[in-house]
Amino acid sequence: MDVKKLLTVLLIPLIALFFLVDQGYAKRNPGFDDKEIRVGQWGPQTGPAAPWGAVARGSKLLFDLVNEEGGIHGRQVRYFIRDDQYNPSQTMAGVRELVDRYGVFAFVGGVGTACGLAVQNYLRQNEIIWIGVCSGARAFENNPWLWQMWPAYFDEGAILTKHAVENMGFTKIAYLYQNDDWGADAMEGVKAVLKANNLELLAAVPVEPIERDLSSQIARIQATGAEAVVGIMAPTQAAIALRTAVSVGFRPQWLHSYNLCDFALMSHITDGLWASEGVMTAAFTPPIDSDTPLMNKYREAAARLAPEERWGIFYLAGVCVGEPLVWALEDVGRDLSKQAVVDALNSITERQGVGPIITWTKESHHPPRQLQVWQCGPNGETIVVQDWIENDLERP
Repeated sequence: MDVKKLLTVLLIPLIALFFLVDQGYAKRNPGFDDKEIRVGQWGPQTGPAAPWGAVARGSKLLFDLVNEEGGIHGRQVRYFIRDDQYNPSQTMAGVRELVDRYGVFAFVGGVGTACGLAVQNYLRQNEIIWIGVCSGARAFENNPWLWQMWPAYFDEGAILTKHAVENMGFTKIAYLYQNDDWGADAMEGVKAVLKANNLELLAAVPVEPIERDLSSQIARIQATGAEAVVGIMAPTQAAIALRTAVSVGFRPQWLHSYNLCDFALMSHITDGLWASEGVMTAAFTPPIDSDTPLMNKYREAAARLAPEERWGIFYLAGVCVGEPLVWALEDVGRDLSKQAVVDALNSITERQGVGPIITWTKESHHPPRQLQVWQCGPNGETIVVQDWIENDLERP
């Protein structure tokens, strides 16, 4: 046997042994030691969905601030971000690396339904704590290792419709939605509120995520005489829909998803129409310019620790999804264990940081059912037109 073949024969078992030892270490690693706690998140730092990547960087602000203040019971938070470009296969690659190689203790956030679903079973099988997946899809329900913060899309659709009908007096409602689980879940909420008010949905018109010409959809909705349109879709399609409607003289009241409540961003990409048309959205936090001690603390920390970042709603969302983990770690104390953190998360009751009011139990890790409703003011400012409102309707 020549030298090259001999080396190959010897190296293959060694490489295999390395991976076995590495994986075995990851299985035994609790995700922390005396000096640090390892936490991870994925999100689109590059690519077409990059604006939503601010969520992961917002969590970094929280953990940087925690570390600056001395850490948690003597331990620093070591935080990892993996750029998945909003691609589920890259989400899985990044998550596997953080779990198998670094023994990450917990994940927070994680943007996107498809990306979250790609790793949900893996995280559950490995019993990794996961807080605040950035999706309201019902596919994330009943996971004992996931604590949800993002209000369900069913509740969002219901609350937007409830505001349109009961607070604004509209009776002619249409629905323009992304043709996927997001749009389907929210539609159930829209229909439930209309049924409770003895009304019918005038039209439910789908939009494909790749569409760039929505003239036919707008024409269908305009023909119904709708006074208000509930919209569940991505920023690009929402901007196109609004421009198209205005161009043909169709000016209903638009009520959109909380994913579009970054008014500065939406006003920019609609050339000011978001503001001039007074578009409304749901919202899962108080306004980012709120004058409260906690909001001021984070805003000042961002200016000092991350001056390159824009203080926006998605950046703030990253703070929101990290807060419950910090609460639980603080409550546990120095004698840290995974089970102790699980027990602490299951004991959070009526607690609020800069996000919604959270209550979790061992039996229920469901998100809150409350949202605010905002309106974009004429200068792009946030006007709270409905303080926290809860959807009390059961799903059909």
